[in-house]
Amino acid sequence: MKQKIPIIAIVGPTGVGKTDLSLKIARRFDAEIISADSMQVYRGMDIGTAKPTEAERGGIPHHLIDVVNPDEPFSVARYVELAEAAIADIRSRGKIPMLVGGTGLYVESLLYHADFEESGHDTAIRDELTAYVEHHGAEALHAMLAEVDPESAATIHPNNIRRVVRAMEHYRTTGIPISAHNAQTKQKESPYRFALICLTREREELYARIDRRVDIMLADGLLDEVASLLQQGYSRQSTAMQGIGYKEIADYFRGKSTYHECVSVLKRGTRRYAKRQLTWWRRNKDVRYLPLCGDADREEAELVNMIKEEMER
Repeated sequence: MKQKIPIIAIVGPTGVGKTDLSLKIARRFDAEIISADSMQVYRGMDIGTAKPTEAERGGIPHHLIDVVNPDEPFSVARYVELAEAAIADIRSRGKIPMLVGGTGLYVESLLYHADFEESGHDTAIRDELTAYVEHHGAEALHAMLAEVDPESAATIHPNNIRRVVRAMEHYRTTGIPISAHNAQTKQKESPYRFALICLTREREELYARIDRRVDIMLADGLLDEVASLLQQGYSRQSTAMQGIGYKEIADYFRGKSTYHECVSVLKRGTRRYAKRQLTWWRRNKDVRYLPLCGDADREEAELVNMIKEEMER
């Protein structure tokens, strides 16, 4: 029987502390990091995506960061393709691949070797749904999705129009909620021997960290970053510019909100995103949780033990 490839996957909500802990674990296991963040693939979007700087990476190779420009299309299928190539590259050097990020769809699509967009395509229906959004708004389409696939609606933000349209297109084409389709694809045997660990914190602590993180991003120049992207011609309507932190500030520049309102909406939106990320992982039978307590040494030791236990199963 073919031996499965070992992979470490560290996931969790935004702001929980994945970056710092993953760097420690990478050193402990002689691993290289593959980003599993749907926004860090875009060049020039650094501050708002909390992209680790070269100094912060501490010499540990990182893959799937700065892959495409903000106006280029990027899909789950493309992510899996590039991640599989990165895994082969990392293994060729005798290192362990380690996924780190908060985009659950990317992580699961890779670990379970599942094409989450393999069926349920119909261009006419997609065009019809897109036109519906233009006439009735994103919230109306999201409400439609909630009626037929509440599980998907709980994890997809109304402003993520592409994914809402995709979920509705799948349902209209197949009669099956895409959440049910995705769950079925995960029953396939994975080609990897993986440790899937979700980092968590008490909700109040997590939300306080998120608020502080937004303040730090703003102090580090997030407004200038967004202004530069807009000046380069990247549209507010592009998928990349729909990311949290970018669309709110773009709206502020357009006079749709005051600075105070912009920051408030940004913090609230980030907290809600973190909640959706946790909701995503609750459906996964293989995930193990590590509540972070503030004791860095203890957290690292517990995570190392969990990874070893999962890898030896």
